[in-house]
Amino acid sequence: MTQFEYKHYEEAAAYLRRFIPEDTKVAITLGSGLGALADMIEDAKAIPYDTIPNFVKSTAIGHKGQLIVGKLGGVPVVAMQGRFHYYEGYSMQQVTFHVRVFKLLGIEYLFVSNAAGGTNESFKVGDLMIITDHINLLPNPLIGPNMSEFGPRFSDMTRAYDRALIAKAKEVAAQQNTALKEGVYVGWTGPSYETPAEYKFLNIIGGDAIGMSTVPEVIMARHCDIRVFGMSVITNEGYHFDDDFVNDGDDVIRAANSASKKMTALFTEVIRSLY
Repeated sequence: MTQFEYKHYEEAAAYLRRFIPEDTKVAITLGSGLGALADMIEDAKAIPYDTIPNFVKSTAIGHKGQLIVGKLGGVPVVAMQGRFHYYEGYSMQQVTFHVRVFKLLGIEYLFVSNAAGGTNESFKVGDLMIITDHINLLPNPLIGPNMSEFGPRFSDMTRAYDRALIAKAKEVAAQQNTALKEGVYVGWTGPSYETPAEYKFLNIIGGDAIGMSTVPEVIMARHCDIRVFGMSVITNEGYHFDDDFVNDGDDVIRAANSASKKMTALFTEVIRSLY
C-alpha cells in the first residue's frame, strides 16, 4: 500500500502554487466523457499530471490526464480533466492524493462528476442526478495512520454532500429549465461492468446509480473539511436486460458527452454564486 507523508502533499502543492491564484477556492473533478467542461474554462493553462510531483497518470477512457487552471463563469477554478481509479491498479492514497493537495492550496469546495449506470427505473440515459448520499463498496482511503494535519481519525459523513449546494443547484436548474434527478450513488471497484444480478442487488440496498469513482474523493474531501457537490450523468439503464443489452464503454462516453453541456451550465452558475 502506498502511504504518503505530509511532505509529499506539500511538494505537489508547492509546485502548483506558481500556477493557481491564491483566491481559487473551487476545484472540479471531471469524470468519463465530461472533460468538455474544462474546454469552457477561460484563460486556461493545462498542467499534465505527470509533471506534478507525486501525481500518477490517468489511464481511463475519456480522461485526458491534466489539471486545468483558469476561470469558469468569470471566477477562478482548478479542474481535474480526468481522475484516478482503484481499478487502474493505484492505491487509495494515490487515487485521492489530489484532494489533500487541493486542501493545501486553499480549496474550500469540491465539485465532483461522473458517468453512472442507473438502477432506479425512473432514470433514463442522459439524466442528470444530484448525488444526495453514497454507499461505499470500495476500500476506504482513510485506512492506515491518520494524518491529523488534514482531519480527525473518525470523520463525520452524515452530510457528505453539502445541503446548501444541493439547494442552490436545484434553484439554478429551475432557472435554466434543466430537469434533475436525485439519488444515492454506489461506489464500485470495476473495471468490469455489473451483472444483471448485481444491478438488482445494488438497487435493493439503496443505490440509484452505480460507478467506479467519486466516493473515495468525497471521503477524503470531507476528512479535509472541504464542502462537496456531486453529480452523475446517467449513461446506461441497469434495470431491463433484453437479449440485445450490453454495457459498452464507448456508449458511456457518448452519453456523457451529450449531457455535458447541461452539466457545465449548471456547475458554472452554482460556482459563480460562491464568489
